[in-house]
Amino acid sequence: MQRALLSAAAVFTLGVAPLTALAQPVLPPQVASGAHSDVPVAVQGLRWAMNDANVNSLTFRSMDTLFTTRSVPRSGPVWQLPRNDHQLDFTYDFQGQTYTPEQFLDRTFTNALLVMKDGKIVYENYLNNSDPSTRFMGWSMTKSLTSLLVGFALEEGRIQSLDDAIDSYLPELKGSGYEGVTIRQVLQMRSGVDYEERYDFANPGVAATNHINALVKNTERFVTPALTLKRLHAPGEVFQYKTIDTAVLGLLVERVSGGSTIASYMAQRLWEPLGAESDGFFIMDGPPGVGREFNGAGFNATLRDYARVGLMMMNGGRANGRQVVSPEWVALSTAPTEAAPEGQMGYGMQWWTFGDTAYAALGLQGQYIYVDPETRTVVVKLSYFPPADMTASDETAAFLAAASAWTPD
Repeated sequence: MQRALLSAAAVFTLGVAPLTALAQPVLPPQVASGAHSDVPVAVQGLRWAMNDANVNSLTFRSMDTLFTTRSVPRSGPVWQLPRNDHQLDFTYDFQGQTYTPEQFLDRTFTNALLVMKDGKIVYENYLNNSDPSTRFMGWSMTKSLTSLLVGFALEEGRIQSLDDAIDSYLPELKGSGYEGVTIRQVLQMRSGVDYEERYDFANPGVAATNHINALVKNTERFVTPALTLKRLHAPGEVFQYKTIDTAVLGLLVERVSGGSTIASYMAQRLWEPLGAESDGFFIMDGPPGVGREFNGAGFNATLRDYARVGLMMMNGGRANGRQVVSPEWVALSTAPTEAAPEGQMGYGMQWWTFGDTAYAALGLQGQYIYVDPETRTVVVKLSYFPPADMTASDETAAFLAAASAWTPD
C-alpha cells in the first residue's frame, strides 16, 4: 500500500511539474546580443564559462569538446626523451615562507609538471585525472609557436625581410593602423594599433567583444578587427601586449605559405621535424570552410610535446637529430627588445624574457614553457589559475628560479 501511494504521488507530482523546469539555458546579455550564432546555446554557455575557476581544470584539457578543431598531425620517428627520474629535492621561498615542490603543485593549481635537466626528464607528474595522452590548452604559449612559423617563412624566403611593411604582404591592412608597420614591430608587440587587451566582460571593449564574437559565437574571425583598427602609437615606440598582433602574424603565415593553412604549415615545418609523439590541434574561430586557427592562443598539445619545443629551443633549434629552426632565429626571437627593469620580465619576438638568459612561452592562467640555456633547464607547467590571480603567477616565478638553480645529485 505504501509503495502504491508513493507511486501515485510521484505520477501526480510529475503531472503538475512547472513547465519552466524544461526551459533552455539562458545566455548572458553580452553573448545573446548582436549577430545570431549557429553554435548551440549550451556550447556558447560552456565557452563563456571555460576560464572560470570551478571548471577550468577540466576545460583547459578538453578544448576539442568545446570547439571545432584543426589537427597538427605528427609523423615519422618520435624524438625519444631520455630520463633520469629524480625527486625535486629543493625548496623555494615566496612571501617570506619556504615551500617544497610538492606544496607548489596544489598551491599553484597545477594540472601537469615536467622538469628537464641537461636534456633529460628528471620529473614528470600528472594531476586531476590527466595523463601523458592528455592534450592541454596552451593559451598564449601559441604566440611563441607562431613566432617559429614566421622564422620558418623567413628562412625559406617567403618573407623577404622582417623590416618589410606587413601590409605589403597583406594589402587588406592598408588604411588600417597596421599600414606601414613592419613585421618586426608586430612580432615585438609594438604595432601601435589601438587594441587594449582588456577582458572586462561586464563592460566589453574591443578585445572582449572580439573574444565573444570569434570564440564564443563564431560569428566572425578573430583577425577581422585588424582590418579597421586605428593607430594609437607610432609603430615601434610602445610595447603593448595584444593577441590581435599575433592573429595578424598568423594571417601572414597563411598568406605566404603557398596555399597552406597554419596547421598544415606547422605540421610540415615544426611538428614532424620536432619528433612529436602526439597530434596537436588548434581550436578554430568558426566551422569548417569558414573558421581559421586561433593562432594567438588556441594550440593544444601533450606535456611532453611542449617539452620537446622547449628542448629544441634550448638546443639552438636542433631536435631529433636535425636542425629544425636556425640558431640565429632562436637567438633573435628570444632576445629582449629592450632592457627590462630589475626583477621584471622583458619581451622579444612573441617570447617573454627572464633576466639575461632565460625565456618562456607563457599562456593565460598558468601555462609555461620555461627555458634557461645557462643552467640547461626546461620546465613545462600546465595550470588552471583562477582568473586574474597574480599570486599564483608570482609564486610560479619563484619556483622556476629555484628549479633553474637546482642541480640534481
